[in-house]
Amino acid sequence: MPETYPFNRRRFVAGAAGLVVGPMLVAPDGALAHVPSTAGGPLPTGLFTLGVASGDPLPDAVVIWTRLAPQPLAGGGMPDRAVPVSWEVADDEGFRRVRRRGVATAASRSGHSVHVDVQGLRPDTVYWYRFRAGSEVSPVGRTRTAPASHARPRQLRFAIASCQNYESGYYTAYRHLSEEDLAFVAFLGDYIYEGRPNPAALRAHEGTDEPYTLEQYRNRHAQYRSDVDLQAAHAAFPWIVTLDDHEVDNNWADEIPQDPDLQTPEAFRARRIAAFQAYYEHMPLRRTSLPRELDMKLYRRLRFGDLASVHVLDTRQYRSDQPATIEAAMDPSLSMTGPEQERWLVRGMRSSGTGWNLLANQVMWASNDRRAGPEKVFDLDNWDGYRVQRRRLLEFFGSGQVDNPVVLTGDRHCTWVCDLRPDFDDPSSPVVGAEITGTSIASGGNANPASFHATYDPIMAESPHWKYIDNQRGYVVCDVTPDRMLSSLRLVDTVWAPTANVRTAAQFVVEAGRPGISVVSQEATPPAALRSAGPVFPVDDDQDSHPLQ
Repeated sequence: MPETYPFNRRRFVAGAAGLVVGPMLVAPDGALAHVPSTAGGPLPTGLFTLGVASGDPLPDAVVIWTRLAPQPLAGGGMPDRAVPVSWEVADDEGFRRVRRRGVATAASRSGHSVHVDVQGLRPDTVYWYRFRAGSEVSPVGRTRTAPASHARPRQLRFAIASCQNYESGYYTAYRHLSEEDLAFVAFLGDYIYEGRPNPAALRAHEGTDEPYTLEQYRNRHAQYRSDVDLQAAHAAFPWIVTLDDHEVDNNWADEIPQDPDLQTPEAFRARRIAAFQAYYEHMPLRRTSLPRELDMKLYRRLRFGDLASVHVLDTRQYRSDQPATIEAAMDPSLSMTGPEQERWLVRGMRSSGTGWNLLANQVMWASNDRRAGPEKVFDLDNWDGYRVQRRRLLEFFGSGQVDNPVVLTGDRHCTWVCDLRPDFDDPSSPVVGAEITGTSIASGGNANPASFHATYDPIMAESPHWKYIDNQRGYVVCDVTPDRMLSSLRLVDTVWAPTANVRTAAQFVVEAGRPGISVVSQEATPPAALRSAGPVFPVDDDQDSHPLQ
């Protein structure tokens, strides 16, 4: 029987957090099968420092992941040989009813990461999983398969998150997210940040410079993965991940870095290859996403019965270089996705057969002027820089060929809730969809709502498609039914302390068959606790990280 919500999330998270602390020796009952290591001596201790994860749930399959890394910030610390890793998937947390088991190989060429595409599972079912290497057993993870494609689920509950700069703050939000009741987490980009370490930061990046080589990207990912709150969130639910720019280089576009005067084409291609390899090694992705030189297939589609399809976009690998002016942004040859991915998206949305079409997207679709008054100033790294393609897709949204499109976006380090129109400059242009741009987990550090609203409230008065704006940290929980999609903005009081209160600051609703989004509740003013405690280091905030025009 499929599990129904709610269940005791707090009990599971407490148990998982205990397992994350260190390796667990095999118990005599319900033990994983021991698989002897290959020749070369005993393995190091502390193999599972990076925890476990699962991802991309299908009705009959899910990917489970781990990486052996006893010295996570020193290349991993594993011997240069393949290591057998046994795994189990069970119906219960105690592994008394094991449904699938096997042995995978953690190879040195893959950073000793393990990706198991566990198949033959039941639809819409909760499972528990774990790994063993040598005499050590990993933390236990919990995952859940998707409903059968022909099923008619009455509810789907998931969260969106993005932008988790390690230096900018603690992952306080993940401690709360891991206690939610969710089918999955959609992570929308900027899993790591490539900036050089700032010794004055709250938590300084490892290394001495930006990562360029495979080992350097592995170390940066491993530092992020070492965070216990992030590990708990991965262990609690399957994740559907996509990347944005900071996983490679700020504002990169296809084979073009942000600073082509400083990075040669050859050097940036080598950097992109290294970044993609390390990204794959640390994400619960199928082998269909295994990098092949410069390319890594990340755009894909997941279906949750007849209720919702999740169309995962990639707006970095195939995009045209960012235009320099608003006039150049009207060039019809510019593309955010490339023509092949655009055709894939249109075909998939037209034939999805589901009541909701949700786009897991990186950068903001809605027009976002950044200066009050007649002068228009835009971030042309967003869809504002790719206006002809945006209009073409939004006209498709309003053509009657796609049901209930909602774009879910990261990148901004702020919450922007908007109606979508083919022509944002024409008040008579029809509303054809909705966009929820979620805030960051940590990037930007603690927000200053007063200065943010002083800047953006006057612009909001001139932007009728904006429905809600805020710049505090947290995540968004989405409840989808056949009739509506209710999204709750969950904010933490601070990211400059390991623990903090969480609250629902606002809620938004999209009604099926009625394009657009409405604010149904919002707090009057944010709490003052810790809000004014200023950083003693500069933080990387989206508000001034992109070129404007």
